[in-house]
Amino acid sequence: MERKRLSFRVRDEIAARIASGRIGPGRRLPPEPELAAELGVSRATLREALRSLEEDGLVTRTRGAGTYATSRPRLRTNLDVNFGVTESIRAAGYRPGTAEATVRTEPAGAAEAAALDLQEGDPVVVLERVRTADGRRVVASRDVAPAAVVAARAVEELGDGSLYDLLERLGHPVHHGVVTLEPVAADRAIAKRLRVRPGSLLLYLRQVDYDESGLPVLLADEYHLAEGFEFSVVRRGPGRRLT
Repeated sequence: MERKRLSFRVRDEIAARIASGRIGPGRRLPPEPELAAELGVSRATLREALRSLEEDGLVTRTRGAGTYATSRPRLRTNLDVNFGVTESIRAAGYRPGTAEATVRTEPAGAAEAAALDLQEGDPVVVLERVRTADGRRVVASRDVAPAAVVAARAVEELGDGSLYDLLERLGHPVHHGVVTLEPVAADRAIAKRLRVRPGSLLLYLRQVDYDESGLPVLLADEYHLAEGFEFSVVRRGPGRRLT
């Protein structure tokens, strides 16, 4: 227990050095024996602290290469809580922004119509934009909403704001969402929008959001920088194996 408390203190000390710039982005931390001696702790305690920093995205550790400060911590997203990209960025302490955005009204395709309980060809409003955190491009998204629920003009006036906030103002607050998530490699189009190399690892989310009456009001396709986000989920209770 005492070692645990000590590792928290060491973790906070190293995190403070990174935050202050004393250990700059991309800089290698001193070797473990040297750093442990400097901080007056055992190597086992130091490793616990470093493991915690790595989980928070503040450092990266590579066997044989050492421990390095990252350029910035990852944005944490809890999949148990349904909130949008804007809220996720703001909750992490960053300033949300938009690098580019386009809004248009078009006929719903077959997949969109099925997800939003529409007829194929019904009008939908499409918002495509790149979301930024303190100016860094972190998410390329495509949001589709029924034109009967959201007017294109209202979306055009959204700016850096949240679609969830807009839906709430329009009388369709999001009650819950159903999401699927998978790792993908960035194709040339997405890589260009996020300014990463083609083939870079991304986390792809496809989510349908429903209002309190169960009406599907939003379909989102989002490509998140894998290095910029950390997703977590709470798994409640033991599962039962079917025989």
